[in-house]
Amino acid sequence: MSSPVIIEAALNGATPRRLNPRVPISPQEVAADAIACLDAGAAFIHNHTGDPVLGGSGIHDPQPYLDAWRIILAARPGALLYPTMAGGGPHVTIEARYAHIVALARAGVLAQGLVDPGTTNFGRLDETGRPRPDDIVYQNTYRDSVYMVETCRELGVGLSVSIFEPGFLRFILAYHAAGALPPGSMIKLYFGAGKTLFGLPPTRAALEAYLDMLEGTGLPWLVSAQGGDVVACGLARLALERGGHLQVGLEPSADRTRGNVDLVRDAVALAAEVGRPVADCAGAARLLGLPER
Repeated sequence: MSSPVIIEAALNGATPRRLNPRVPISPQEVAADAIACLDAGAAFIHNHTGDPVLGGSGIHDPQPYLDAWRIILAARPGALLYPTMAGGGPHVTIEARYAHIVALARAGVLAQGLVDPGTTNFGRLDETGRPRPDDIVYQNTYRDSVYMVETCRELGVGLSVSIFEPGFLRFILAYHAAGALPPGSMIKLYFGAGKTLFGLPPTRAALEAYLDMLEGTGLPWLVSAQGGDVVACGLARLALERGGHLQVGLEPSADRTRGNVDLVRDAVALAAEVGRPVADCAGAARLLGLPER
């Protein structure tokens, strides 16, 4: 196995500083951390801003992304960047939820839009090991998901495809079978680790189940362990050996002391052990067939 591996750094997400003081928050902190991760071997950068994914208005301001991304792109012009978005509900339309994606694409700074093709109950365990009585739902209807895919096609940007459950992948495979996925699409397999209750566990059998679904499609894919360490749990090695790519960073990771650069370096070192060279930003864009920005 010698094909290049794409490493994505998910910098912050909903991880608060009380859990890890090294989480970047301000646009300046995000930019500095992103540049350091790119220099360490990451090709993609994903970040959140102060606008909540759950519990807010459902609308994200593009300006904090622009403030960080313009610093990053001035220093590393080939950087591949994409944001997050808010969950849906009766209080907000998908057009309003996705408006910042459109704005970032039109500003010429967006490498990939995103689609979360389904609804997820974000459950966790309490201190006794029982499920917590949460009611946190990240809602995306099929209408929402179709809108996301079609908007990325119209904008001429790539597509980051979040797969939290197998049904999400069936939605995307239907698009692929119809020859309708936007160029530059990448499947991102999110496994539930640690105290996380959603998604398949980060095991060989679970990975093989997804790869059986992807068989024959040729679609590029990566793995991430939500609430765990994708390298330490062994999932990263399994993925690298099967030709996959990796997402690391303080959004998915349960690490409480190290920073994003440390996690990127772990992934780079593992790729070297497996015999996979690390793709730079230009190489990742070529591998995925991303439209030019």
